[in-house]
Amino acid sequence: MIDELHVRNVALIEDATLVPARGLTVITGETGAGKTALLSALKLLVGERAEASMVREGAERASVEGRVYADAAGEQAVGEADAAEAARGARAEAPRAADAEGTVVARTLSADGRSRVHIDGAIGSVKQLASLVGQTVDLCGQHEHQRLMKASNHRAMLDAWQRKSLEPLLADYRAKWEKAKAAAEKVESIIAAGKLGSETVEQARYVCRRIDEVDPGEGEYEKLIAQLPLLENAEALLAATGEAHQMLSGEAGALDAIGQAVGALDGMAKVDERLGQAAASLREATYIVEDVSREVRAYADGVEYDPSALAHMQERASQLQALMRTWGPTMQEVFEARDQARETVSALDDFEKNLEKARKEWEAAEEDLAKAARNLHDARGAAAPSFADAVVQQMGRLELGSARLVCSVEELERRQWTANGPDAVEFLFQPGSALQARPLSKIASGGEISRVMLAVKVALGHADSVSTLVFDEVDAGVGGATARSLAAVLADLATTHQVMVVTHLPQVAVHAQAHYVVRKSAGEHPVTTLEQVKDESREREIARMLSGEETQASLAHARELLAEAESA
Repeated sequence: MIDELHVRNVALIEDATLVPARGLTVITGETGAGKTALLSALKLLVGERAEASMVREGAERASVEGRVYADAAGEQAVGEADAAEAARGARAEAPRAADAEGTVVARTLSADGRSRVHIDGAIGSVKQLASLVGQTVDLCGQHEHQRLMKASNHRAMLDAWQRKSLEPLLADYRAKWEKAKAAAEKVESIIAAGKLGSETVEQARYVCRRIDEVDPGEGEYEKLIAQLPLLENAEALLAATGEAHQMLSGEAGALDAIGQAVGALDGMAKVDERLGQAAASLREATYIVEDVSREVRAYADGVEYDPSALAHMQERASQLQALMRTWGPTMQEVFEARDQARETVSALDDFEKNLEKARKEWEAAEEDLAKAARNLHDARGAAAPSFADAVVQQMGRLELGSARLVCSVEELERRQWTANGPDAVEFLFQPGSALQARPLSKIASGGEISRVMLAVKVALGHADSVSTLVFDEVDAGVGGATARSLAAVLADLATTHQVMVVTHLPQVAVHAQAHYVVRKSAGEHPVTTLEQVKDESREREIARMLSGEETQASLAHARELLAEAESA
């Protein structure tokens, strides 16, 4: 969810900051004041396409910065009483977050149309921005490209709504889908191997024969490379260790010399005790020299000079190196080449047998998949009417008359199945009970789509993966008692989502936890400003929305609406 938004030089906005509430934030103002500029800024923040015309005239660049949070509270359902309390109080505060610092994202757009993205100060891409922010924010304007218009999103919405029963079935289906896919690929690989030319087959046989003649073992080459230097230098090692042992322990060697030195110093220790200390140190050195002498002797005893063993090891290393020159450069790649060649030969030698076995495994996997698919399709089909009814219940509060949402679950042919299921889920819009239900994108008007989106989001509640919703003109054509119903629906939605609404309805505005007013200055170079209103200034704005001007009657009516909203 969005914690803060800072906009510079976007359309008529020169510099503006928006700190939305956790729940409902409303943006009001006179027609033409520049509310669409704020929506343009949000488009930039969520990674939508940027156009040079968004940059304020005369400015070198436009920029939008925002701090976004992963909403920990939104990830878990709460009871109705908790949600109501959140709507009255907690959501008026700044967003609580799963990540304490949040993520700072920024996008700049130069006057020549070039766009740049930074995420926590590091250079990023528009694709990363869309993934990080765009996936959690819906811009629900009448003319916006939105999730509800894409049938590919409808299945995920239905699955989310009935997650408890559908998630295990979907997981089972996906496991069977992967198994069937792997079985089909195995059949195809065996058939492909059977079509290989004789030259390829002979080459595979040659690889097997050539490597098997040498018959390399795992780790053999590494062991040889470690042992060869010892055998190749055995004579020199014997000479060096023999000489060292003689110089340490032989006649007139180091041990004898140290012993004589100790005796000389001990003789004068009574004269100067420091000489006694020196003698003691030399005795310690004697122990070390004796240990080294024994180790050198033991090493020499272990060295064997065997010309025939050396020749055998050199020949073996040469054979292995020849294999690595052909199929290497490492022994691991030699082993892989042999395994691949063996598979090719085996597939051809036992083609009919392997193909029959693979086909049986594929048929069994397909049967398991068909059962899982039927279970998932039936469960989705059973959930669809209930979901549609839940949405229609909300639509009834939004002046959509007898219009209904129909959730269609159509079983697809096997070749059309995907990892997401064996069916296509699509939301259809039925304008009246006697009229045919058709895809939303082909029949519903912009205002209807916004209100259907609102109804869907309320029905989804905490199951929705999108945490922030921005509505523009959701109140188009709405007035009277329906305006109060619309306000109540938005207030309900704000218990499970962060909601921002551009509205002309005072009935909606009074339910906000944060209320911003957009104003445009007069003159040749107008500037759009954004101001948060509270207390008396908010009462005046509500009064203006009620009657177009501030009068005692409109102010009294404004205070009355605010009081009603606060006590709701």
